[in-house]
Amino acid sequence: MATRLGLSLPQAQQYDIGQDVPDVARTAEQIGYESLWVYERALFPQPATQGLYGIPGLPWPEMYRGVPDPLVTLTLAVTATERVRLGTSVLVAPLHGPFQLARTLGTLDAASGGRVVAGLGTGWSLDEYAAAGVAPFEERGQVLDEVLDVCQAVWGPDPVTYEGRLTKIAPSAVGPKPARPIPILLPANSKKARTRLVERADGWMPVAMGAEQLGAQWRQLQDFAAERGRTKPIESVARANAQYTPKAYDGADRAPFQGNVEQIVADLKAHAEVGVDEILIELQGTARDAQELKDVAAEVFTAARAAGV
Repeated sequence: MATRLGLSLPQAQQYDIGQDVPDVARTAEQIGYESLWVYERALFPQPATQGLYGIPGLPWPEMYRGVPDPLVTLTLAVTATERVRLGTSVLVAPLHGPFQLARTLGTLDAASGGRVVAGLGTGWSLDEYAAAGVAPFEERGQVLDEVLDVCQAVWGPDPVTYEGRLTKIAPSAVGPKPARPIPILLPANSKKARTRLVERADGWMPVAMGAEQLGAQWRQLQDFAAERGRTKPIESVARANAQYTPKAYDGADRAPFQGNVEQIVADLKAHAEVGVDEILIELQGTARDAQELKDVAAEVFTAARAAGV
């Protein structure tokens, strides 16, 4: 069975959000992409108080400057499309109040006819946690657990009731309900994260940084799930952060998904052979405008399918 292919929606500064998001969403669905994705970056510190991913001295990329809200961006794609799944890759869950986040996701799923996929993570930016004011960075795992609990309660039957550290819901009717159970995807980059995923989530959302590495991580996660007695399959959606260049990248230091369409497709094929269910391709960061994004996305999709991906 062919690997599903998804595309990131335009959230960088070169795009007109209100016009380009529905346009790219509509076109991507027509091309054949099966899902559309957004990511979250709440702010861009000036000067940086912390390196990218918390690594000292690593600069933040310019595309992280002024990123629009992910759920508003996803909402713009709802009425422009009919069948594609609409996902977050990822939403930094502890930056959001659990109850409000559960309600927003539920409303979005109801509006889209059951197409939302909630990829959740804990992020790494201390400044984003301070600005959000929900809970300190040190409590991110506990807050993510509460978000999962609250989603389960809010999306379930009325009356909804919940008693947690941040959230207290008196017996209440809370709606609209999702059109179907919203799949939750989580990372698995530590034993604690793997345990949470295997026990509480529907799927795994890794970053594809090399086919061999992705294959090893996928096998490790499946073995861990078997050890924990999980029988339900784990859905896998790998994120490919592409750096498109019109000409082939001929440097010995070429990273996965860096280069022209042919090179990106070769990497897609290698990563698909690992056995993941879906690969979402991030092309919007390096495109000059929406037209180039649509053109490259069409070229990549057609070449990928022709190559057997």
